[in-house]
Amino acid sequence: MRRVLVITIVAAMCLIAAPAAFATTETAQAGNVTATFTFQGKFPDYTGQTLEIAQGGTVFYDEPVVSNFCGELCAPGITGKSAVEVVDVEHTGQPDVVLDLYSGGAHCCTIVQIFSFDPGTMTYVKTERNFGDPGVRISDLRHNGRFEFVTADDSFAYEFTDYAGSALPLEILSFSNRHFTNVTDSYPRLVAKEAALYLKFFKEDASTHYQDSVGLAAAWAADEERLGHGSLVKTFLAQQASQGHLNSALYPQQSGQRFVAKLLRFLRTHGYIR
Repeated sequence: MRRVLVITIVAAMCLIAAPAAFATTETAQAGNVTATFTFQGKFPDYTGQTLEIAQGGTVFYDEPVVSNFCGELCAPGITGKSAVEVVDVEHTGQPDVVLDLYSGGAHCCTIVQIFSFDPGTMTYVKTERNFGDPGVRISDLRHNGRFEFVTADDSFAYEFTDYAGSALPLEILSFSNRHFTNVTDSYPRLVAKEAALYLKFFKEDASTHYQDSVGLAAAWAADEERLGHGSLVKTFLAQQASQGHLNSALYPQQSGQRFVAKLLRFLRTHGYIR
C-alpha cells in the first residue's frame, strides 16, 4: 500500500510540473528595455502566451498576447528566429518592442505587433498589422540607422490567377507615431530592380507559350507604374495581348485585352496609377 501511495504522489507531482517543463522563454534587449515573450506548447498548439516589457528592471507592461487578426491566440512567428526583438523602429531614441506572430492557414498570415512606450500613461501601447502571406523583414535599407518594413503587396494574390502564378510587387513601409506609411516610392532603384526581374521571367514564360503569365505581368506593370512609366506599361501590355501572351489558368475568360482592362482598373484603385 505504501509503495502504491508513493507512486501516486510522484505521478501527481509530475502532472502539476508538466506545463512549466514545456514553457519557452524568448528575451530581447536594447538600451535599458528588455522584452520577455513566454509561451507553452509547440506548433500548432500554444497556450499561455504573455509579453513582459521592462525598463531598467521596472516592469511597465505584462499582458497576455492577443490579436485582432487571428482569433483568441496566435502562434509565435515561424521565421527561424526569436519572435520578439527590441529595436527603435520609430526613430525616437526610445526602443520599441516588435513581436512576430503567425495565424496559420493556407497562405496566411504574418502578424506584427509593435509596442511603443507612452510616457503619459507609463505603459506600452500596441499597434498591429497583418502582413498576410508575404511576411515582412525589418531592414536598414539606407544603412543610416533608420529601419523600414520590407514586404510585398498581398492584394495581388489570386486577383488575376492562382497563388502559385501570382507575383507580388515590392512594398516598403516606415513606422512612426504608431502608424505605418508606404514609402516604396522613396526606393526607385529597388523597384526598378524587381521590375526587371519580373520582366525577365515573363519573357521566359512567353517564349515557351506558358499559359499562366498574367501574374508576372501584373506585378511588373505595378512596379513600372510606380516608377512613372505608364506609357511603357500600356504599350507593352497591348503588344503582349495581341501576341496571345497574357493568359490566366485560373480565369481564362480574363485573358488578353480583358486582363489589361482589369489590371489598369486595379492599379488605379490601389494607387499605382496616380
